[in-house]
Amino acid sequence: MSKSLSIDLLHWHTPAMRAFHLSWLAFFVCFFAWFAPAPLMPLIKAEFHLNASQVANMGIAAVAITILARLVIGPLCDRFGPRLTYTVLLLCGAVPVLGTVLVQDYHALMVCRVLSGIIGASFVITQYQTTTMFAPNVVGTANAMAAGFGNAGGGLAQTLMPLLSAGLGGVLGAALGWRLSMVVPGVLLLLMAWLYWRHGQDCPEGNYGEMRRAGVATPGGKGGWSVFRAAAVNHRVWLLAVAYGGCFGVELFMHGVVAIYYVERFGLDMTIAGFAAGGFGLLALFARALGGMASDGVARIRGLDGRTTLLLMLLCGEALGLLGFSMAATAPLAVAVMLAFGLCIHMACGATYALMPFIDRSATGGVAGIIGAGGNVGAVLAGMALKGVGDLQQTFAWLGGAVLLCALCAGMVRFSAAHKQREEALFQEALLEKEAMRLRVSRVAANVEEGT
Repeated sequence: MSKSLSIDLLHWHTPAMRAFHLSWLAFFVCFFAWFAPAPLMPLIKAEFHLNASQVANMGIAAVAITILARLVIGPLCDRFGPRLTYTVLLLCGAVPVLGTVLVQDYHALMVCRVLSGIIGASFVITQYQTTTMFAPNVVGTANAMAAGFGNAGGGLAQTLMPLLSAGLGGVLGAALGWRLSMVVPGVLLLLMAWLYWRHGQDCPEGNYGEMRRAGVATPGGKGGWSVFRAAAVNHRVWLLAVAYGGCFGVELFMHGVVAIYYVERFGLDMTIAGFAAGGFGLLALFARALGGMASDGVARIRGLDGRTTLLLMLLCGEALGLLGFSMAATAPLAVAVMLAFGLCIHMACGATYALMPFIDRSATGGVAGIIGAGGNVGAVLAGMALKGVGDLQQTFAWLGGAVLLCALCAGMVRFSAAHKQREEALFQEALLEKEAMRLRVSRVAANVEEGT
């Protein structure tokens, strides 16, 4: 069975679309669980008497371990397949998320936040899964749509968790309310683990274990660290990792601090601030997909160079928006600017992983892992910048300048003539195969119509 040439969102029966829906849904649940404590931070800060440095440490803790997890998870996908890897990750991630319910001090909370960061590696598995299932003509769109739908879990967390906490807190008290609200993401992780194991599939041909026992080669070869080493010596991988740090890193940072920024700078209450922050996250529902579709679109005209240029432009737009956000004097203006540069951020994330499958087809897991880890490095550096500067408003301005440097790295991603020729041939082959399939379907429909 070959890779899918199209994306049909209303179908579940094909391996590609089943994998697509399972992977974005699993990523959605992981992102929801990962950032569930962020909009509750005003309550957590008050209960544990946290200072600004400790709040910044919480943000860093939430993403730091994900760097290592993303580096490891790609080769694990090549070795064991995304189905088993995702199931185990979901089960392991549920433990620290549910453990948050029981914490009694800052140190215990830090441990739970650090350990729960492993579920951020779910992004790499999602991108690996869709890359194995979709052909070159739509893989950019598939990657971006799956990641975008999944990223929206962060936006839902910003909006839903304060409401859950307030509802439970009104009956049981604020301290018990926010704790019990964390049961929801923990249980969802366990449920998603069962669904993925029950209905998931590694690639169009089947599951890696069965294929290897039958003597059939798998997309990741034998997997393991040889794949990681192959990706690590490719300079384009590291340039894209920096670029991804400039977009996804800032996205993660925003998820962790934007709600409390609206509370402390503009005096909004926690629920209203959660809705404002949720708007940023919910952009991912369509903006990541838009970035992937735009990348696939420009690739039809300008090939791989077009994908790179698009990413450069989106990062520049994000940088200017961050500078504007730092200067916004009113909450409505800040929200408007946030949504504008948020669109650029999510589209840039989608455009990055629309380019990722074309870096090195023989080391997909390693490439996806290193680039994904770059996003978390960006978030950690942003958190450290906040600790150093000590002021969120100034930090946003500094980030604007840093993203401009990341845009330059994106612009430096170049491919040899042979590489571009090879990828263009695969791209055109997929387009021709899709057209041939369309003609076959048309002929069948015409024959049926004549018969009636």
